[in-house]
Amino acid sequence: MYYGFDVGGTKIEFGAFDNDLNRVATKRVPTPTTDYQELIDTLATLVREADEEFGVEGKIGIGLPGMEEAETGAVLTVNIGAAKGKTLRKDLEAELGGRHVALENDANCFALSEAWDEDLQHYPSVAGLIMGTGFGGGLIYNGKVFSGKNNVAGELGHMRLPLDAWLHLGENAPMFDCGCENKGCIDNYLSGRGFEMLYAHQYGESLKAIQVIENFYAGEEKAVEFVDMYLELVAICFGNMMTALDSHVIVLGGGLSNFDEIYRQVPERMQKHLLSVAKPPAILKAKHGDSGGVRGAAFLNIE
Repeated sequence: MYYGFDVGGTKIEFGAFDNDLNRVATKRVPTPTTDYQELIDTLATLVREADEEFGVEGKIGIGLPGMEEAETGAVLTVNIGAAKGKTLRKDLEAELGGRHVALENDANCFALSEAWDEDLQHYPSVAGLIMGTGFGGGLIYNGKVFSGKNNVAGELGHMRLPLDAWLHLGENAPMFDCGCENKGCIDNYLSGRGFEMLYAHQYGESLKAIQVIENFYAGEEKAVEFVDMYLELVAICFGNMMTALDSHVIVLGGGLSNFDEIYRQVPERMQKHLLSVAKPPAILKAKHGDSGGVRGAAFLNIE
């Protein structure tokens, strides 16, 4: 039995999955925001309740918006105040009598959930990219998360724009500040937020991404021009990423991933931004949506 926790700033979602990876239980509770021991107790109680219900000690995985500091295990997060700077994984293990707990960034859990979908399990490598409020992702190799030395592998949103992408934006290219304290991070250009910021910079008008996309489908001139520019920007950035990663498939999640022109146009546009011997990977829309965090957290312990 596999237990997954998607721990967010307002709620904790729990899911139990059987050995065939079918979900057999779901529960949601509020996230304790200020009391760290209450957070540990909440997680431990959900584990014990599931153990009693299913008559087993399930394998435990946690996904959250942040990561562990590689040397100390302290959680780096801005969304979960009670856990910030705490050794959440180690402390929950101690609360449960030394039982193993796996913990990963929620973007890695999203990628892992998609990689274990029955249609994708045959791919040796999967890049799960989230085009939502921010842009980031996770890297899956042979069904396992690759976190890297410092637990930051897959943080593709904090790569700087490639030179060819910068030139593509023209003489008046915006140098957006990033929350990581750098400038020019891909996060602020490819994300849904970046989509809107670029449109406002180019046309001096603030519109939601959904409105720009609706205008595009209606044939509105500015929207058509902007989408052409944006999709080429995506293709350039994806081409640079895949020259390094060479993933077999890219799976997209987040609100902007629902824009179907990405799947129709970006693979063809990518070709000229890859080495001549390379072909673009398949680019697919995520299938598991909001349940991906829980699924991926649970699947952290698949052997």
